[in-house]
Amino acid sequence: MTATLTVVVPCYKERDNVAPMVAALDAALTGIAWEVVFVDDDSPDGTAAAARALAQHDARVRCIKRVGRRGLSSAVIEGALSSSADYVAVIDGDLQHDETRLPLMLAAVRDGADMAVGSRHVAGGDSSGLSSPMRVKLSETGIRVAQMMTRTSISDPMSGFFLLRREMFEELAGRLTGQGFKILLDLILASPQRLNITEIPYKFRPRTAGESKLDVLVLAQFAGLLLDKLLGRSVPLRFISFALVGVFGVLINLVVLQVARGAGVDFTTAQAIGTVVAMVANFQLNNQLTYRAQRLKGAKAWRGLVLFLLVCSLGAYANIGIARALYAENGHSLLAGAAGAAVGVVWNYAVSATLVWRVR
Repeated sequence: MTATLTVVVPCYKERDNVAPMVAALDAALTGIAWEVVFVDDDSPDGTAAAARALAQHDARVRCIKRVGRRGLSSAVIEGALSSSADYVAVIDGDLQHDETRLPLMLAAVRDGADMAVGSRHVAGGDSSGLSSPMRVKLSETGIRVAQMMTRTSISDPMSGFFLLRREMFEELAGRLTGQGFKILLDLILASPQRLNITEIPYKFRPRTAGESKLDVLVLAQFAGLLLDKLLGRSVPLRFISFALVGVFGVLINLVVLQVARGAGVDFTTAQAIGTVVAMVANFQLNNQLTYRAQRLKGAKAWRGLVLFLLVCSLGAYANIGIARALYAENGHSLLAGAAGAAVGVVWNYAVSATLVWRVR
């Protein structure tokens, strides 16, 4: 039987939640022809194997295992575009969303809504399942910013629990950024028309297995998404992220330069020290933020850092040379240092994309 509803579950290291998720959907979606697609980002804990084991006995279960790429938004896009159902729902793989609300969400879209969103912040909803004060603060901050950006009254634009027609998702897919963790916001901002959204209250449950993926860097990626939309996608989001990290690196460079100069170090040596410190900081931030989906870990991270430093040393020579020439001309160390650091940022981006974090 052709599925009416495809439930897309983006997941990473959620092995222990796979079987309970299928059981929960089976109980919640009685009378609805459904399927579930687990989109696994090559989890080391065997999440994909757990899904495939269920699929051997239940044709409603499918699994897409992604190798060499990672990210919630892109996982949702791949899962949704693999569907032939009339409707697509997205739900987190940690069992914190209330799957029993899916029939109400489906009914709302069938009755004319463009999208139904599970909300923790309307009457009847509850966000007490957030695991820490930091997560609460991150969520509240993101919601306020998202509401200003979308100019909508939707109470939970950061929700990862929503349902819409598959045809609408396909229409918007080409306009999606596909990076970061906030696919709902990406969809809302991608729509050329204001969407008619119905919010369905649900209680956000505590996590019982696995670990949370939400941290401060997720909020930084969220900021990058908003900036990408403001610029009309004229500049790649990854370049925007790298440039923002580069700005931070420039600041580090200048601070170290001034501290070293204050300690009596000559300008050339001070600029060299600032450059190296900034390069190490840029590597760490880009590894955690810009290239989060290809994040280097363990020995690979150390090798990546060494490669980054070795190859970017060419850019550092240009950095120091330009800064030294400008300083000799006008004697303004901040201006000279900033110009030299900017040259290093451009070089580092080219190296990063082609050598250090290359996509397999």
